[in-house]
Amino acid sequence: MVRPQKNRMVAFDPDISYFKPRGIPLIDLEEVQITIDEYEALRLSDLMDMPYEEAANSMGVSRATFGRIVRRARKTVADALINGKAINIQGGSFRIIDKKRIFICNNCNNKWEEPRGTGSPDNCPLCNHKDFYRIMKKN
Repeated sequence: MVRPQKNRMVAFDPDISYFKPRGIPLIDLEEVQITIDEYEALRLSDLMDMPYEEAANSMGVSRATFGRIVRRARKTVADALINGKAINIQGGSFRIIDKKRIFICNNCNNKWEEPRGTGSPDNCPLCNHKDFYRIMKKN
């Protein structure tokens, strides 16, 4: 029995989900598909020049898994570019996440944001109190 695939954390929801060669009607084109998580891996690795270890942590996967995701995405995009195919971006195992976390202090009701991946704050930045909680947004 195959292990179920873990959702990858994706911080970027693409507005554009389709690319095709110019001047060729869509009906005449072959199509390849990359998943949203593959798209995110390309964004982190190739556009943002993020090291694999950091990008893997950002997506909530191992470095080896991240490498496989990037390799698969690059191969698919290369196939489309070299062979004149349309690229459809959809699907995959992912969950859209916020880049920031929001906390509220129980002592002074201060509300503040912390970037993802920085660990839990030690105290409220306004009153220095340690009694605070994180607001969880529903996706």
